[in-house]
Amino acid sequence: MAQIGYSKKVMEHFMNPRNVGVIENPDGYGKVGNPVCGDLMEIFIKVKDDRIDDIKFRTFGCGSAIAVSSMVTEMAKGKTLDEAMKITRKDVADELEGLPPQKMHCSNLGADALHVAIKDYWVKIGKIKPEEAKAEGEEGEACGTE
Repeated sequence: MAQIGYSKKVMEHFMNPRNVGVIENPDGYGKVGNPVCGDLMEIFIKVKDDRIDDIKFRTFGCGSAIAVSSMVTEMAKGKTLDEAMKITRKDVADELEGLPPQKMHCSNLGADALHVAIKDYWVKIGKIKPEEAKAEGEEGEACGTE
């Protein structure tokens, strides 16, 4: 894989991703995909005292998607759910010191999957109604050419 356009931080999280795996019986689960490029991201969270106590991800996608998943889990761990909901697509890309323009859609998946997992938990505990959990723009974000 050519390193052109990838920051050291992207390469680091791609080569040594953090928080890879599955949490059995998670408190919250988020799955988002991009049917155009085939990237698929799953995030599992365990919540304790309204904070993300544990977080894991499973990603099927390019190196950028893996790096984004790793970074978003690192950013969210230990935060309150409200703080984690404020993590934006731009925050993830900035934390990774940028992504090539054709890979920016990957940062969307990370933030979206995290938000879906939190909303899933909130529905389970009755904080929000299932129809409120439908997130904006989760499916079908346009994908850059590889």
